[in-house]
Amino acid sequence: MGHRQSSNSEKIIMKAIVYSTKICPYCVRAKMLLEKRNIEYIEYKIDEDVKMFQQMLQLSNGRQSVPQIFIDDKHIGGYDDLVDLDMEGGLESND
Repeated sequence: MGHRQSSNSEKIIMKAIVYSTKICPYCVRAKMLLEKRNIEYIEYKIDEDVKMFQQMLQLSNGRQSVPQIFIDDKHIGGYDDLVDLDMEGGLESND
């Protein structure tokens, strides 16, 4: 499970939400990176559920591109933003 250290040195399990569509190579890559880092995620396919599309718009301040990724209720952004976060050490694996 992906994790972060809390101030008292206990591991905090990271959980993600990915808003995606059926045909989206960057969505696939984002999910692969989350899986590589052992971060559980829930996926919402916005092309199959209008309510989830509206929710994504609201939570991402109107961003319509996919994927839109949230970790622990914090908006990360798209795939490139997720990779940047990983390169900065923000997606530590629990291996």
